[in-house]
Amino acid sequence: MKTENKNPNVFLTLDHLLNLEQFSAVLNLKTGKQKSNSVLSGNYSSKLRGRGLDFEEARPYVMGDDIRNIDWRITAKTGKTHTKVFTEEKEKPAFIFVDQSESMGFGSQHKTKSVVAGELAAILAHKIKKSGDRIGGMVYSVEDYDIVTPKRDTKNSIHFFQKIVQANQHIYEQKPFDLESSLTEVMSRLQHVITHDYLVFIISDFHRYNDNVLQYINQLALHNDVVLIKIYDPLEEVIPSQKIVLSDKERQISINGKNKNLQKELQVDFEKNYKTFESKLGALGTTIFKINTVDAIEDQLLELFNNYNV
Repeated sequence: MKTENKNPNVFLTLDHLLNLEQFSAVLNLKTGKQKSNSVLSGNYSSKLRGRGLDFEEARPYVMGDDIRNIDWRITAKTGKTHTKVFTEEKEKPAFIFVDQSESMGFGSQHKTKSVVAGELAAILAHKIKKSGDRIGGMVYSVEDYDIVTPKRDTKNSIHFFQKIVQANQHIYEQKPFDLESSLTEVMSRLQHVITHDYLVFIISDFHRYNDNVLQYINQLALHNDVVLIKIYDPLEEVIPSQKIVLSDKERQISINGKNKNLQKELQVDFEKNYKTFESKLGALGTTIFKINTVDAIEDQLLELFNNYNV
């Protein structure tokens, strides 16, 4: 039996993913009242004008409101007609797509993108499971992709984590492939798995995503809440002010980081690519944000969700 690779900054282990449950507290997945710009919703709530639901507030009556919901006490007190607004809790199954393809194996300073992606998927899964929603996902490693059907039980989450670890442990053994056609096939299949009212996370570096893939993502967003999380290494955005050599085991390239023009060009190109990708997602409410491989993941999540839940 092959022994697991142990470098924690390069390779994931099941124990590590299980221990990340402690960091799930940094995510604001509270049930009940949710702000419309919240990144995550867990058990999300919808305001309905109905009966037999949890009372939330009273507001001025609007033409078309059900007269059975008029709050006569507030109406008598204010002299203006008010209606009751109720809250209905709805379950929202979650699905996490985790990219463990070859480009995710890069890391220049601390952790690789694949490790950060796996850690983030685990933290999300822990939090969603605590909220009582079903959790499942897909681990993508080009040659194979495993789908874990959303369920509530702990064994299902552990099975999902095992699939992430397995793909991560073999990330540098992948054969040459056509990434664009592979992603197109996978995203097409996801449409048959994710139907409607899902909370969908897609965690990847989003390298070479073609228009077909973006179209599938937008189609998912028509009936689901879709959150894209771009994992990137700082070296992809800003190169150091020195000469560096990069290799992919077959080819080698030397970059002169002392060249200020080159530094600027690469930084502008990174931001331009991100903005272009962001704009192509369309206006369907799809959220996208970035997580880097250097800063502590819990600190980045705290800053991120503090900004969204204000």
